[in-house]
Amino acid sequence: MAIEHSKVELTKADFASDQMVKWCPGCGDHSILASVLNVFPKIGYKKENFCVISGIGCSSRFPYYVNTYGFHSIHGRAAAIATGVKIANPKLSVWINSGDGDATAIGGNHFIHVVRRNMDVNYILFNNRIYGLTKGQYSPTTKQGQITKTSPFGVIDYPFNPGELVIGARGTFFARAIDTQSKQLQDVCMHMAAHDGAAVVEVLQNCVIFNDGTHKEVTDKEVRDDRQLWLEHGKPMIFGKNKDKGIVLRGTKLEVVTIGENGITEKDILVHDETTENTGIHMMLAQMRPPEFPLATGVIRAYKQPTYNQLFEKQMQEAQENAKIKCVDDLLNSGETWEVK
Repeated sequence: MAIEHSKVELTKADFASDQMVKWCPGCGDHSILASVLNVFPKIGYKKENFCVISGIGCSSRFPYYVNTYGFHSIHGRAAAIATGVKIANPKLSVWINSGDGDATAIGGNHFIHVVRRNMDVNYILFNNRIYGLTKGQYSPTTKQGQITKTSPFGVIDYPFNPGELVIGARGTFFARAIDTQSKQLQDVCMHMAAHDGAAVVEVLQNCVIFNDGTHKEVTDKEVRDDRQLWLEHGKPMIFGKNKDKGIVLRGTKLEVVTIGENGITEKDILVHDETTENTGIHMMLAQMRPPEFPLATGVIRAYKQPTYNQLFEKQMQEAQENAKIKCVDDLLNSGETWEVK
């Protein structure tokens, strides 16, 4: 169902609320908020057709800071509430904001199923690899071996990779961006908004208080050019400070090569296809990690298939058209009836 566009041109200021932003100075959430406030007017919908829903955590204060409809809900349940909102009012553009703990721990089941169902919602997952609001406990994405308040001898869990979760659940859209790279973050958010179905963007976000520098292996200026691969549909997977490195497929595995060495040319480099149904390459891209591989950023997967909402509307329409009972009188006079005199 089409969402109504605004008849007047909106700006960032139209979507900024009057609430004081209560995040720590230097928190990556500030950058994410600024990017979203720039994206909303570009999407073009009427302001009252946006709805922002969150769970619990630092990131989940988001609805207070955008001047739209919103709901600061309960821990882990943002996806479930957003599902109900979108089904009840399909003319809303529904956005979910959730942290790595909120989304993949207590909300893990809801997260998987909103993706599996292909609900038409936009899900921004703030991944700082820690519980920040409750002061530094390890989360399902915390790196193995890390010392935290709840792992004094080091985390022994194997961490979740959100990209693997989304693609493994047959998700139709997954992208990744970094909090401080505003242009790229806005780009993936625009792609997410244009996608019909469950669209998930993982944002690598820094927590300056409890997990500062958690993503420095890919974000530090000295290494980021060689450790980030920005994916674009239809373009070769080339990266590096000198744009001389690329990804090739050797048998069933990806491999990093240097253009100009061992006869490798740009024609040998794998061309990104975000739209294919097959999840194989998309899964391998989501799994890439330094130092062996660069981190894949940008839109990794954007496959089109009917959304839950479209199938729901179709089923309801067919049921109504074929139903023998069209009104309350039909219901009251159906089956066995009797008259009391």
